[in-house]
Amino acid sequence: MQPTTGNLVADTICRTAEIGLTITGAADAGSITIIDATPVAVAGLCPECGNPGKLRDHVVRTLVDLPVVGFPTRLHVRIPRFLCTTLTCSRKIFQATLSCADDGAKLTHRVTRWILQRLAVDRMSVSATAKALGVGWELVNQVALEACQQLVYDDSQHLDGVRILGVDEHVWKHTRKPGQPSSLVTILVDLTPLVDGRGPARLLDMRPGRSAQVLRTWLQERDPAFLENVQVVTMDGFTGYASAVDQILPDATKVMDPFHVVHLAADKLTGCRQRLQRETSGRRGRKDDPLYKYRRTLLTRRNYLTTRQNRRLDLLWATDDEYVALEVTWMFYQDMIAAYGHPKKSEGKKLMERIINTLRKGLPAGLEELAQLGRTLWRRREDVLAYFDIGASNGPVEAINGRLEHLRGIALGFRNLNHYILRSLIHSGQLQTRINAL
Repeated sequence: MQPTTGNLVADTICRTAEIGLTITGAADAGSITIIDATPVAVAGLCPECGNPGKLRDHVVRTLVDLPVVGFPTRLHVRIPRFLCTTLTCSRKIFQATLSCADDGAKLTHRVTRWILQRLAVDRMSVSATAKALGVGWELVNQVALEACQQLVYDDSQHLDGVRILGVDEHVWKHTRKPGQPSSLVTILVDLTPLVDGRGPARLLDMRPGRSAQVLRTWLQERDPAFLENVQVVTMDGFTGYASAVDQILPDATKVMDPFHVVHLAADKLTGCRQRLQRETSGRRGRKDDPLYKYRRTLLTRRNYLTTRQNRRLDLLWATDDEYVALEVTWMFYQDMIAAYGHPKKSEGKKLMERIINTLRKGLPAGLEELAQLGRTLWRRREDVLAYFDIGASNGPVEAINGRLEHLRGIALGFRNLNHYILRSLIHSGQLQTRINAL
């Protein structure tokens, strides 16, 4: 069928030629634009025997297509039906197939791609995407989840090239009892592209729960080629993840993330401050108590302290000998930050080794929090020091954690964990290239 000049303009504007259709008419149905179309080419071959059929009649098939000038669009495609003339064929009547949509589908192929692009690139919600298409939330959500399932779990190459694996916990929904197992998931991130300079880190998968068994099970489900290729695993201070890696990936280098190491030291510093507050005043801190008033100053990196903040700390250390334990703990906390911030990784490693060995040798009474920190650092010393040799950290994993928090805000929260996992993969799985290729 050769399109007329008017049809050619309409086909160009609506880009129907690229999906094998030509426009024959259009109508304004209020909030929806209806476009009448016919296939550009029809084979008319029986799907059973492959022989040409005889034209019987036509049927109209309705498909959801891309919005036109901001209005939802419906394609009314006039499709021919044929009679099979082969007597031995079991198929008597068949309908011509369309290249733009699967048989029985409600959406064109490019609408599926458009939905994923809106969710992955434009960070739109399912509700906003459904409204733009003029369809229900359930349909858009189901199409997105099925497409993501094919792009991730049905793709045999999804886990190829993973050399540096990041593991962390993530709170997928907030409950009245924080930390409940049902609100936690384990996220697995490929840090290899970031370390190699090829692109950002990508979310690989998420599993319900936070335990050694969760990570162990996920690793055991992978093929031997994947396990052999993983050389480095970055993680927080959770012992369960470390034990799982030791069992399944004994040759991989574990790296305890600097953020979590410093955060662990910060917790001990805060614990020491709170303990001294109770011992000196017999109660929790109040806004006029020096220990409580300067709590944020104590956690600030030494290089970032203002003149006023330095004066506050000098007055705090000179106030009373009862604060000596806090001062010593603060100095170790600052030394750990300085070790990670040293421009030369080799020198930073020496500083960190000195800190770990000093805390290991034994501390005077009154430094309980530092003693606890020292035991933890000694137990995980190889993982802590590995950062200075490898350079990989869980920072990008924490960044993905933050992006997933943004996703929950867009969707106003999730109730179904499976939906959340697949939506997270669309959002942070770096699937844009594969989505554009659909």
